Amino acid sequence: MARNGDIVEHPVTGERITFLETSEETEGEYATAELRVRPHGFVAAPHIHPIAEESFEIRSGTFTFVVDGEERQVRAGEGATVPAGTPHAWWNSGEDEGVAIVEFRPALKTEEFFESFFGLAQDGKVSQKTGLPNALWLAAIFRSYRDFGYIARPPLLVQRAIFTPLGALAWLIGYRLPRPYPPRRRAPVAAVDLWQAPLRTCRSDNA
Repeated sequence: MARNGDIVEHPVTGERITFLETSEETEGEYATAELRVRPHGFVAAPHIHPIAEESFEIRSGTFTFVVDGEERQVRAGEGATVPAGTPHAWWNSGEDEGVAIVEFRPALKTEEFFESFFGLAQDGKVSQKTGLPNALWLAAIFRSYRDFGYIARPPLLVQRAIFTPLGALAWLIGYRLPRPYPPRRRAPVAAVDLWQAPLRTCRSDNA
């Protein structure tokens, strides 16, 4: 189980996540993390969180968001909120590392999802172009984390029709999501404390 200060990284998309407040600490109310993204790094695919609202407070750099088909840039000092059930994607559109504080509300399985998904990437089980795993691994993820999130296309009914039997097959032939994330790293305590005080400003600053 992830703890405050644990770090996970996706080598293809260029994302590094440091967990700040875990679902266990907040009793499932929310989870927060520091997100660092290398220049031109990106989230692996347009996706949907069916239950959780996702909020971003940009600390440095420039991010481009596409939320429900609408594209806009968000810079340091600005924020973005993605309502539950809304398709969205983002990338670092600047030439410097982008840093954001991200909040999921409610927390659901936030840390476990990222440990598993980034763990697949660390194990070399994702495309070196898109950062996504193959269909069997996607089915395994869908089976375990559909309530937390799923890819935006194809439509959910189609995904259910494809991934439900495929997920059962994946389980039978030994596709197991890597939990906990290997190897897990710890952030210096001072670095984690630095981000704690202003976290609650994330929601009020959103544009």
